[in-house]
Amino acid sequence: MQKLKRFFSTEDKFARHAGIELVDVGPGWAKASMKIEPFHFNAAGTVHGGAIFTLADFAFAVASNSHGTLAMGINTSVNFVKAATMGTLHAEAMEQSKGSKLASYSVMITDDAGDVVAIFQGMVYRKKESILQAGS
Repeated sequence: MQKLKRFFSTEDKFARHAGIELVDVGPGWAKASMKIEPFHFNAAGTVHGGAIFTLADFAFAVASNSHGTLAMGINTSVNFVKAATMGTLHAEAMEQSKGSKLASYSVMITDDAGDVVAIFQGMVYRKKESILQAGS
């Protein structure tokens, strides 16, 4: 798991650019966080939906690849249930089902008070190659 954590912490350039940190990972689950910065805000003064989606998508990617098999997202959805304006957002991805080709995950995005900010669901296609060999 440490090798996978190092891999995602360094190789996901967009997540790093967005200020996302991989907190922990285990088989079928992952936790990530994002300290809210001024560049995360939309014109309404709340955290941009794209920033929240990026945090959720990163946790989803790590959880779905945590078994070592390259998993690529094929469908996602997000419901925004509370505006976020300060502090840190936390994403916890959990595997709901895993077959030989398809797997599904749910991600809860919460604020520092533990209130749900968004609910994300995603499905991946599991390829035959290793995640650590992807892109090389």
